[in-house]
Amino acid sequence: MSAALIQDKSNTFVEHSFIINNFVVMVGKQLKDSLCRALGDGVQYQWHENNDKIVIPDASVNCNTRDRKNVSLTGIPRMVMEVLSDATEEYDRGEKMSVYQKVGVSEYWIVDWRKKQVEIYLNDGREDGTTYFYLYQTVTIENKEELRLMMFPYLNIDFDELFRL
Repeated sequence: MSAALIQDKSNTFVEHSFIINNFVVMVGKQLKDSLCRALGDGVQYQWHENNDKIVIPDASVNCNTRDRKNVSLTGIPRMVMEVLSDATEEYDRGEKMSVYQKVGVSEYWIVDWRKKQVEIYLNDGREDGTTYFYLYQTVTIENKEELRLMMFPYLNIDFDELFRL
């Protein structure tokens, strides 16, 4: 296979990968003695609620990794993180966010490495049984000590470590 055939279709920067790796390492170490796992990009999810279309989040925390369909996980992660890039921002804020909300992901982080900002969305229910994401908090350098996983409040999430490049 020629190197010329390999193309970067995501138009992402290496910073995108650094953020994902920093999160997975930081959270993964703290979850090592639990049933939950911090998973990086490349892990596929497939849900009936999404017509069995495959979704690949940048990072997720899943406590139900035994539920699988072929090479895809079918268990709902408690938390999903997407790191923005110019090529994916509209998709991450639109269709992907809608899928995560519909399947019942409890917490959704949108990380912008350019702004050094984390938007934390939580999934809540309406009286009619439907759910929706609402912006719980935006964390920047000014309030960086407030960064934490709402679904795992006992974990230590270091803002500076997350954005270490």
